[in-house]
Amino acid sequence: MKRIFALLLAMLLLAPGAAAAEYDPDVTINVYSWGEYIANGTDGSMDINAEFTRRTGIKVNYTTFDSNESLYSKLVGGGADYDVIVPSDYMVSRLIDEGMLLPLDYENIPNYQYIDEQFRSPGYDPEEKYSVPYTWGVVGVFYNTRYIDEVTSWESLWNDEYAGKILMFDNPRDSFAIAQFLLGKDLNPTDTEEWRAAADLLKAQKPLVQAYVMDQIFDKMESGEAWIAPYYAGDAAILVDNSEDIDFAVPKEGTNFFVDAMCVPKTASHKREAEEYINFLCEPEISGANMDYVGYSTPETAAREYLDPEVAESPLHYPDAETIARTQIFVNLPGETSKQVDQLWAEVKMGGPGESAVLVAIILGFLGVYIAIIVYKRRKRKRELA
Repeated sequence: MKRIFALLLAMLLLAPGAAAAEYDPDVTINVYSWGEYIANGTDGSMDINAEFTRRTGIKVNYTTFDSNESLYSKLVGGGADYDVIVPSDYMVSRLIDEGMLLPLDYENIPNYQYIDEQFRSPGYDPEEKYSVPYTWGVVGVFYNTRYIDEVTSWESLWNDEYAGKILMFDNPRDSFAIAQFLLGKDLNPTDTEEWRAAADLLKAQKPLVQAYVMDQIFDKMESGEAWIAPYYAGDAAILVDNSEDIDFAVPKEGTNFFVDAMCVPKTASHKREAEEYINFLCEPEISGANMDYVGYSTPETAAREYLDPEVAESPLHYPDAETIARTQIFVNLPGETSKQVDQLWAEVKMGGPGESAVLVAIILGFLGVYIAIIVYKRRKRKRELA
């Protein structure tokens, strides 16, 4: 039903009468966003980028990242020429603080009027200067009901009965958040010991973890290679729809509430065209068709009218007030705290500072043997020449 509804909406929007605006047909904007995050014409959905090009003449080069940290590294590394990016709330704040975003001209984004009041002047962009909300959602747990009867707590991700079948986020903020909820702590502490306690809990989990992943979760869960994994609720519909064995739950301890927003980086070459693209994605009919396919929640009540009713009424996409009341948001952390989190995350994935030290010692040992062999061969050659 969902795909049929999307197809009918796409046919309606493609009907004559929506004349294309005057734009230079040679302009191509570079959009950098999450994987599986825009309707692309498959399964009867609208091809959002193709429709934008049809209307405006502006072409879209769409590439993807799998974590906010990957996005940040790409921007900081230089050489990236993106016109639109879609970071999460705390990363938007960081990019603003570091002067990496351009202020938006909201006169070029009149469809911003459809953004619900609760998403206006957010903590990550309180002056409403740099971002436009794209989606929102919460984090929960996917699990295979053939092997796991029910999940009510984050503790399930530490259950040794599922050893080797557990997946975990391959990014620090989401992974640390799960440990922090289990510890009953805030998600944004600046106290070193609180982060270390969460890291210790994640280190204890590591022997049970099959892999640290992001979008790879889909293949691993659908194939049965993994049984349980945390991920974003917006992807619940994809996995649940594709497999009768996959279910989804939001743990009782609470979870992260997130917003992903559209921004224009400081290095953008086509700011005006980028704003036109953002405005297009905010059009209620387009947002409805897009979110109907993507599965994430729209920040526009007007767009929900264009969703498949099953989606608009689904608790997977629009959690109830009780669930929302148990959520926390991420905020941008101070520089020193961010460095500490990165260091602790490296320790978690390597097994802790003790194992890291052993690895370094082994490498140095091999290096020492290699140097000794080189020195020996040179001395031997000198003796032979003499």
